[in-house]
Amino acid sequence: MLAFGIIFVFALFASAYVGEVNISEFVDGLPSFFNYFHQTLPEIHAKTFQSDIADWYWGIDKWMSFLWDTVLIAFLATLFGFVFAFILCFAASRNLNKNYWTYFICRRIMEIARSVPELVYALIFVFSFGIGPFPGVLAIAVHSCGALGKLFSEINENVDLGASEGVLASGGNWFQVVRYAVVPQVFPNFMSYTLLRFEINVRAASVVGFVGAGGIGQELMTSIRQFLYTDVSAIVLMLVLAVSVIDVSCEKFRHHIIGQEFLV
Repeated sequence: MLAFGIIFVFALFASAYVGEVNISEFVDGLPSFFNYFHQTLPEIHAKTFQSDIADWYWGIDKWMSFLWDTVLIAFLATLFGFVFAFILCFAASRNLNKNYWTYFICRRIMEIARSVPELVYALIFVFSFGIGPFPGVLAIAVHSCGALGKLFSEINENVDLGASEGVLASGGNWFQVVRYAVVPQVFPNFMSYTLLRFEINVRAASVVGFVGAGGIGQELMTSIRQFLYTDVSAIVLMLVLAVSVIDVSCEKFRHHIIGQEFLV
């Protein structure tokens, strides 16, 4: 226990040194942090409450359109990521695939897909295909494929192989083993992680918009660059509320899926 404490303290100070953490600079800059958020808050008075809110959300129609684009980007990216992760995960499961090379290749593909941040993929695809939602969908889909593929393969490696042995004993091939013995066991968990990933991708779709990959993030970045402080707070509040609604909805749906037997 003492050795662990010493290692932890050493790692803490080493991280602070490498990260150039300066406590005095942090304390000095902290007021500016709160001042920025104070500048983004609109002036709302009780007597002119309705008109103040209308002025604050002057671009509600345009922002709602961008927000809807963000949700659609996240949905399509999650869908494509799920499909390709589903295709790769069974060959990337050690207990289901005894061929080392196909196992190795599928694992490395998923590692490459998830090791690069969505922003980097978005920059590459924006350079290749231009500004718009399409690069955002591709960037998030690639990363989702890698992340979901790893989770799916780990779920596969914990299945009960009794059903698989039964399918093999009755003359079934590898695809039939996956279809009739593995998928019915793992699909509820697959859907659970996919819904969780959709929640994450809504936030990611907002971020990739900063580099021109469409959605509400692109409008938010424009407001930040033009120092439209009240627009920044209005857009951020819309985004927070939208993500909260999606999180709660996906959580309830996920619990519904987990709580019942899913027939495939």
